[in-house]
Amino acid sequence: MSADITSSPQRAPRPDWVWHLGVIAFVVAWWLVYQQLIPASEWITALFPIARHSHTGEAIAFFFYDTPKVMMLLTLIVFAMGVVRSFFSPEKTRALLSGRREGVGNIFSAGLGIVTPFCSCSAVPLFIGFVSAGVPLGVTFSFLIAAPMVNEVALVLLVGLVGWQVAAVYLIFGLSIAIVAGFIIGKLHLEGWLQDWVRDIHSGANTATLVDEEHLSMVDRYRLGIEAVREIFSKVWVWIILGIGMGALIHGYVPQDLMVRIMGAGAWWSVPAAVIMGVPMYTNAAGVIPIVEALLGKGAALGTVLAFMMSVIALSLPEMIILRQVLTLRLIAVFVGVVASGILAVGFLFNVIF
Repeated sequence: MSADITSSPQRAPRPDWVWHLGVIAFVVAWWLVYQQLIPASEWITALFPIARHSHTGEAIAFFFYDTPKVMMLLTLIVFAMGVVRSFFSPEKTRALLSGRREGVGNIFSAGLGIVTPFCSCSAVPLFIGFVSAGVPLGVTFSFLIAAPMVNEVALVLLVGLVGWQVAAVYLIFGLSIAIVAGFIIGKLHLEGWLQDWVRDIHSGANTATLVDEEHLSMVDRYRLGIEAVREIFSKVWVWIILGIGMGALIHGYVPQDLMVRIMGAGAWWSVPAAVIMGVPMYTNAAGVIPIVEALLGKGAALGTVLAFMMSVIALSLPEMIILRQVLTLRLIAVFVGVVASGILAVGFLFNVIF
């Protein structure tokens, strides 16, 4: 049975211009609402009978800001990727970025991560969109690692904090981890370790008939984008809320004094200890800079602190909880192992150089 996505037996189809105006209105409304997320979260937090800058106040404000932010990013990006995907079959997309060009794809996606200032959880929607479009798994991981770990905000703040030389070395090593880790994961051919529903999307099993249509109208493509949002959003929204909720608790109750004592030690185990401490936490690169500054000011080693920073923003536990709905535990374990190895190498190397 061939599905006809352009007609409805119950009612006449809307004119194309109505769809175009509707999409424009949606994007404008999305942007206006997105701009109000911070004041809205502050207003909601003020309704609670707690001090704003208490641990509980910080956790509540964090939750009511990040939850709608990630949900909105997921909706917009998956819709956009659904529309874009209608122009390229999974086979064409894979042919463009796989095989001989896979290394180039890793470099390109890691570079894209630099100019997209997302935290780890905010990068997940675009990661899902890449997977849905049939982009090779290793290439999508290069973006997922680079987007939170290396961005222009973090680099500017690092220049002001520790100088341009350290910031440049951080940029080089951060990109190297994203590119190499993504390349390794791609070469392992672990697509079979995606969750079943994601693997079907990645292979084009659910949408081959629609995407292979040669003459889709723009309205048809809008409908494909809406369908992509419905399908993916229904699978991950609960996990997003759970992940951000855990991140909010950690954000509000982070034991900074304990971290300083551990990372100030000169022992070899301080770097892996810093990575282990960083994984359960959740913030973006800009948000972790003040913690980095405080740790350095109290005598923590530079490599240890940067390893902690990388683990916080590239291997956060809330991110893993959200990814659990997309990846199997085996694939998450491979991802964490490869990236953690790169972070440990950077931490030890920085401590030797600086």
